[in-house]
Amino acid sequence: VFLQLSFAGAPGTTGQRDSPCYETCGSKYQSLRSFCTEIFLNPLKCFFSRRKNILIGLCTERDEFSYQEMIANLPLCSHPDPRKVLIIGGGDGGVLREVVKHPAVESVVQCEIDEDVIQVSKKYLPGMAVGYSSAKLTLHVGDGFEFMKQNQEAFDVIITDSSDPMGPAESLFKESYYQLMKTALREDGILCCQGECQWLHLDLIKEMRQFCKSLFPVVEYAYCTIPTYPSGQIGFMLCSKNSNTNFREPVQQLSQQQVEERSLKYYNSDIHRAAFILPEFARKVSKAVLLLFLHQDGGVTFLWLGLYRAEDFLQP
Repeated sequence: VFLQLSFAGAPGTTGQRDSPCYETCGSKYQSLRSFCTEIFLNPLKCFFSRRKNILIGLCTERDEFSYQEMIANLPLCSHPDPRKVLIIGGGDGGVLREVVKHPAVESVVQCEIDEDVIQVSKKYLPGMAVGYSSAKLTLHVGDGFEFMKQNQEAFDVIITDSSDPMGPAESLFKESYYQLMKTALREDGILCCQGECQWLHLDLIKEMRQFCKSLFPVVEYAYCTIPTYPSGQIGFMLCSKNSNTNFREPVQQLSQQQVEERSLKYYNSDIHRAAFILPEFARKVSKAVLLLFLHQDGGVTFLWLGLYRAEDFLQP
């Protein structure tokens, strides 16, 4: 339904013509559908999930690599020695595929609550699910919250590949979840989470950045382009427990040979740096600071809590 609304009748596309549905199934958590459509006359395998008739997840073979490569490589290339990695969600296998490509990564634990997502991806999107055959992987089908509570100070990098903040996934965008990830990270650990879109969720991004700054010394927001997502963009929230981390300059810079050996289609060291360059409207929000003011007026003291742009306090 979503692709019919988005692409049918668009110039140069064929919409849903000759697009058989491979499988529709209802898991305990969501409705899953995989099918093939045609966009710009090219066959396109799609997979999406929905809950209560609301689209909560979408991936396509055409452009999934941009999201998967960025959410994996932004944190991994920012960490000097990412040996142990935890992936929360990501049942389609795309993030896992990119993580296991890193020679420094010795072990990966993936927590996916819905096993049906994994099975559908293995069956219909084998190019994404290829990482499930890696010897580095330990697969945990269950609740990532409970897993992290039982595994504290255990991981160098944690990556959360979540659906949009609706229903159960809403908790993955709360301060309590980031606090839990912090306790599961090692002393110099880094996390990277799906951070929504600056065009559609700027208030949420602002809120997330505020509570992340209260938990971590280094917090950054980056983004990538991906045509089949709403607005054509998606963002990432990156946090580090190490105050010396500089997300904007990768400590592991990939040569062209390494890019080709890892079959990367989107990520390279230049796109890593560029991902943190935000448009002006988002940059001002990302540099906002939370200040507390005491103001006395006529003997009455008022407490003001407000969000202000950092630039407002840098004027001569």
